[in-house]
Amino acid sequence: MGYLTLAGAIAAEVAATTAMKYSDGFNRLWPSLLTALGYVVSFLLLARTLKTVPIGMAYAIWSGAGTATVAVIGLMLFGEGLNLVKVAGIVLIVGGVVVLNLGGAH
Repeated sequence: MGYLTLAGAIAAEVAATTAMKYSDGFNRLWPSLLTALGYVVSFLLLARTLKTVPIGMAYAIWSGAGTATVAVIGLMLFGEGLNLVKVAGIVLIVGGVVVLNLGGAH
């Protein structure tokens, strides 16, 4: 159940960050409200996750998956450029999360 709530926390954080881009610096009401709601939901779900998943692993997955997903959304929705350095960064983020998970919960 912990990883399911973690997935929800990641989805809410990604939605909130994407809405923040559409909020135009918090000048547009609905995207601004969606940003606030998304972060509240994300933190509530992350807090629930921490009942069963170790904090280091949960936060690494939450932040890493969120960062990598938002980077891909930036490429797809906002036309942000892609170069070797960005690809390497995303690969390192995902790799770091995988390594943490392979290390187990000790």
